[in-house]
Amino acid sequence: MAVHKATAGLTSVVLGWLLLNSASAANPTPDQRHFHPEVHSQAAELVEELSERGLSREWLTATLNKAEFTQGVLDAMAGAAERRLGWHEYRAIFLTPERVDAGVAFIDSHSDAMDRAQTDYGVPTEIIAAIIGVETYYGRHTGRHRVLDSLATLAFHHPVRGGFFRGELSAFLELTHEQGVAPETLKGSYAGAMGYPQFIPTSYQAYAVDFDDDGLRDLWRNPVDAIGSVANYFSEHDWQPGAPVYHEANGPETLVEGIEFNQTSRPYVMLEALRAEGIEPAAAQGDAPRIMKADQKVIPLALEMADGRYRYRLAHDNFYVITRYNHSHLYAMAVTELAEAIAEQRGETP
Repeated sequence: MAVHKATAGLTSVVLGWLLLNSASAANPTPDQRHFHPEVHSQAAELVEELSERGLSREWLTATLNKAEFTQGVLDAMAGAAERRLGWHEYRAIFLTPERVDAGVAFIDSHSDAMDRAQTDYGVPTEIIAAIIGVETYYGRHTGRHRVLDSLATLAFHHPVRGGFFRGELSAFLELTHEQGVAPETLKGSYAGAMGYPQFIPTSYQAYAVDFDDDGLRDLWRNPVDAIGSVANYFSEHDWQPGAPVYHEANGPETLVEGIEFNQTSRPYVMLEALRAEGIEPAAAQGDAPRIMKADQKVIPLALEMADGRYRYRLAHDNFYVITRYNHSHLYAMAVTELAEAIAEQRGETP
């Protein structure tokens, strides 16, 4: 893409860590390993693209100049809990009495919005609460990283997903400009997720709703907008009202070879194939074995317990919908179990 000459202003200050002297950029010292002319080129292209959508080049340049490289963001991306913990360890983080009690209190505090979200979108209140509970402890912990720094670092320095995060940085700049919020003031996760529900910028643009009709889609400070937005997100990803998330199952002590477990895709294994390997819907769940047909497809889950054994579950389309929020079977099951615990505490059937 051709770069407009007005972006030449970037050569003085882009991104706070960019080497701007061509000689030093061509021959970086070890301390300058993050400085590279390619970063300047990508930033200039980003400014050009957004300026064509009506954003001021001067504002964009000034904003990008405030971004700072953060090595801790790259380190955190490489060590996400979903990649390094077993189910029993991951579950222990989120399934605590305190988080369950806080979930009940969150629903009670926003009962009108919760009831309306369930009515409008068909998503149970406990699922909405559990998402916000897992993401930010119901708004208590919305992130300590400046979103601008996280997204700029990942956009220009992530070795694999730089293109994806440049798209998120672009959406973030558009979003903050549209809402009149100073980008450098917002904090979120190391991956650039924001607010009560930890939406990434493109999800914020696509699924956030003004659920209290005050003229703003504010997920940073407004729990009512967050409640409606989470429900809208699930509805838009084809949540099936009244349908189960999973069924318990029984299976062998050792993991069956030839079955792909824990895949975050739509149901993909027929029940009859699992039965052939000794995995059956648990009879303890009443009529579950009767209502599940042999040719029904499920997501087979094998959750590692502390003793090394596996707990088997057969997940359905609604489980897949939860993984659209976070592409981890551990995450989806933690949300599900937290929702179940909240519903039980409230005296309801999840």
